[in-house]
Amino acid sequence: MNTLAVVIEQPERLSLAPLRLPSLQAGDVVVEVEFSGISTGTERLIWNGTMPMFPGMGYPLVPGYEAVGRVMAVGPESDNWVGQRVFVPGARCFGEVRGLFGASASRLVVPGAKVVPVDDKLGEQAVLLALAATAYHSVAGGGASQPHTPPDLIVGHGVLGRLLARMNVAAGITDFTVWETNPVRMDGSVGYRVMHPQDDNRRDYRAIYDVSGDAGLLDSLIGRLGFGGEVVLAGFYSQPLSLNFAPAFMREARIRVAAEWKRPDMQAVSALLHAGRLSLDGLLTHCEPAENAGLAYSQAFNDAGCLKMVLDWRHHA
Repeated sequence: MNTLAVVIEQPERLSLAPLRLPSLQAGDVVVEVEFSGISTGTERLIWNGTMPMFPGMGYPLVPGYEAVGRVMAVGPESDNWVGQRVFVPGARCFGEVRGLFGASASRLVVPGAKVVPVDDKLGEQAVLLALAATAYHSVAGGGASQPHTPPDLIVGHGVLGRLLARMNVAAGITDFTVWETNPVRMDGSVGYRVMHPQDDNRRDYRAIYDVSGDAGLLDSLIGRLGFGGEVVLAGFYSQPLSLNFAPAFMREARIRVAAEWKRPDMQAVSALLHAGRLSLDGLLTHCEPAENAGLAYSQAFNDAGCLKMVLDWRHHA
């Protein structure tokens, strides 16, 4: 089998290339991809060459961890079925071409245990499930005995920030603030307020969730905490983070890193969507045919009005 994949050959050099796929193993499934999302966090770092050393990092590589499609074949030991719509968080099925995270391709061969069944009604919005699960994971604690304190300040009003805000609203929490410095991204809030940080005088936040990816913000965020407050690093950072100790000491501040989602997080998000408590509407702003991948990546990373870019693979199936 062959696939057509986005290949980042080196920083800022991208192609759409045919690649050979491996034979189907007993527990594998073959997925015909319908849509894949472009991440403005990790994929931006891969694109511009600033991605920190990470397992699987190196060029050339197939990026992407947000693919949705239909199962077209299954191995004899797979629990999946042909025709099932699934979310694929990545793949490593491209031979000598690395997969980090390997979901931006027209066809994927992955272990059946890795894919997540999704509701047909979600359509292309299903590419957002990884970000939604990441937002949920940052608050729910990823298996911790008690959920963490939900954010009363969210830094950044991109897709991840909006999902965190919507989860607050779904939980009945309305007394929180979102910071955004780009006026293009200040609209779109429902049930919460968005403001420029310069317009916010508050310095007693209990839980600040930073999804900006800006490594230089830590000191200013600590300065906005109340005593015993927490800064949650929920973005991905290419530069080292540092802090001035005295302000953190005086507040007895806590700093927590929220890592990638787990399967229970995805299941919880699916339940919220099914119950109508969480909406993904308005978060996908741009869509391009996969053959326009070069244009799509450029716009995703350079256009502040592009919250989420989706590649459409359907005519390559």
